Amino acid sequence: MSAPAATTQPSLPKQVRQARERLLALIKEAEPETARWVEEIRARRKKNPSVVVVGETNRGKSSLVNALLGRPGLSPVDAEVATATYLVFGHADSWEARACYPGQLAPVPIDLPELINWVSAAHELPAGELPPRYVEVDGPVELLAKLSIVDTPGVGGLDSAHGELAKEAAASATALLFVVDASAPFTTGELSFLADVGERVETVIFALSKVDQYRGWRQVLEADQALLIEHAPRFAGARFHPVSARMYEMAGKAPNPDAAAMLRERSGVDELRGALEELLVGRSIMLSEANTLRALSTALGELRVKLEAERRALSTGEAEAATLRARKDELTADRRSSTKGWQVKLRSEVQRTRVENNHEVSRQMRDVQSWFRQAIDVADKDRLRELPAQVDTALQMVSARISASVGHRLNQVTETVLGELFQHDELEVIRAQFARHGSSPIVLRPADKRPPTAEDKLLVFMGVSGGFGAGKMALLPLASAVAAPILLVPTIVIGLGAGWWIAKTRKHTADKQHMKQWLTESIADARSTLDQLVAEQLIEAESQLSLALDEALGKRIAGIEEELREVDKALRLDASERSKRLAVVNKRLAEINSGRDRAEQLLASIRTVRDRA
Repeated sequence: MSAPAATTQPSLPKQVRQARERLLALIKEAEPETARWVEEIRARRKKNPSVVVVGETNRGKSSLVNALLGRPGLSPVDAEVATATYLVFGHADSWEARACYPGQLAPVPIDLPELINWVSAAHELPAGELPPRYVEVDGPVELLAKLSIVDTPGVGGLDSAHGELAKEAAASATALLFVVDASAPFTTGELSFLADVGERVETVIFALSKVDQYRGWRQVLEADQALLIEHAPRFAGARFHPVSARMYEMAGKAPNPDAAAMLRERSGVDELRGALEELLVGRSIMLSEANTLRALSTALGELRVKLEAERRALSTGEAEAATLRARKDELTADRRSSTKGWQVKLRSEVQRTRVENNHEVSRQMRDVQSWFRQAIDVADKDRLRELPAQVDTALQMVSARISASVGHRLNQVTETVLGELFQHDELEVIRAQFARHGSSPIVLRPADKRPPTAEDKLLVFMGVSGGFGAGKMALLPLASAVAAPILLVPTIVIGLGAGWWIAKTRKHTADKQHMKQWLTESIADARSTLDQLVAEQLIEAESQLSLALDEALGKRIAGIEEELREVDKALRLDASERSKRLAVVNKRLAEINSGRDRAEQLLASIRTVRDRA
């Protein structure tokens, strides 16, 4: 006799899909409008996951992006990029690009050959155009139909403002592609970045680039893995993908298909591309399903409250009616009261948010100013020229952080005031109603070019004069042996060289002082703008919350009146009919409770799978 076949547990995606359809049908039967809201949430889910690519300058990051896209030269290589602009690659039937200014200006179309002018400091922007916050590039690439790629600028290093930009970008992405090269193990800046980003980013994929250029890349890989264990244990055991963008590009010029296939295979780019697709595409679907399950759980919670009220009406009758009338009177008094205690509470919480926010803005602005003043002190000429773009990046990040912080705090304010107004079961309904009905960036003025002054001319004169003197002192021992006319030429050369060096050094010092003055003024401007934006946000939020909470009170009072009518109907039923109705309600309530428990179990399973990845 053969053993019975073992039952196979359906895969998690299949379990989620089955539960979603069953629970949606359950809600559709009871509340068609709520079911439509859940379906709208599912329809709004992101179609594609996103990958943010980060790495130090000259790690081969942008070359790797070009290889992944099969388009050499599309993303300008790191060595030429010195701006805070990043590139977002998406899918389209034909190639197109646009410079984006969120919250400021309409996107500006870009011809693809002109792309480098918009994202590289080595090239001039078209006349009259402003530097964009980011540039979108769409094209007919198979990979981009499945996921979008964000190429962040490599200038500045991962221990500077660029590292913060990468962290902020990665926090909202599906994954981070971290590019290091085979020339040497992780730098201190890279390890610090990974230790920090491990607390913010779920998935990090490592690519070891330029393996064709360094014979000892395997030893570097082993050293990198050991350093991760010691300094970033969150990524201990992570898989590295050895790649060579140059070898992949050479495959396009190979003399025959066999040679091209060999080069592509040895480049490791196809393997990395496959790993990205395998890891991210399925996960994106599950994350979007999680959003749908969360909406279903919210809707089921609201239904549960209504069914429990109906059950009480059928089982307790007069006692339930008396409780509802007392609650209605209490809420009506709260709504009509001249003091409106809940409004006082709301204003108090918003004011506390304003004070907390002022302290946080001051702290972050001080940190930015302190960091960049130190960077100015040690900057050479090229580094000094790059700093304004990095200041812009840092202030944009401060703006985004403060906006997110205010939004989070206002959610807490809402919960606090709702907790004062409504009971636990009522909050289930109110939150569901809120769910169904569901900032301008800082514009930094560019650093003005420091105009030459009379002091500069004096410094040049003093430098040349000093240089002549130094030249004469250097040649003085030879004066007795060589005629003065012969010494004149080398004296002039030494004098001019020393004068040039002295003048250059003093000019660089003056440029640093000018940059510090600009930094102070720019941060003051940015602080003023940010304070104004946040103040407007809080004023608008307080007004909208006041209206929303008043509306919520009105809806709850109307809901109680509806429940009272249901109680009156139940009291008019005979015992037999009431018993039948109660049995139906209990059955539906059991289905609702079971369905909500199942939704929460699946959400926990999705989180577990996500955390393992």
